[in-house]
Amino acid sequence: MRIEEKLYTLRYKKDEKPHLAIINPSECLKCAEVNGVPQPCIAVCPANVYSWINDKIVVAYENCVECGACRIACPYTNILWKYPRYGLGIALRYG
Repeated sequence: MRIEEKLYTLRYKKDEKPHLAIINPSECLKCAEVNGVPQPCIAVCPANVYSWINDKIVVAYENCVECGACRIACPYTNILWKYPRYGLGIALRYG
């Protein structure tokens, strides 16, 4: 099964309050200089949550599948990562 097919089996209840944030945007510029583009958080995210636009990280937290790979991949520990509030976020859909 392809990753796109697996992602289709997920259901997401959007939380109006973002559960992902960049702590210090200037660290992302440093990361781009050291690691190149795409940065590790962009490269590792299976749901395309992060994108690099005009020398700035844009976070589409609504797409997050809550795998946590971005916070592990970030070499600067620059991603504030929490689970969405209770009852919101990702839900598995079977069948």
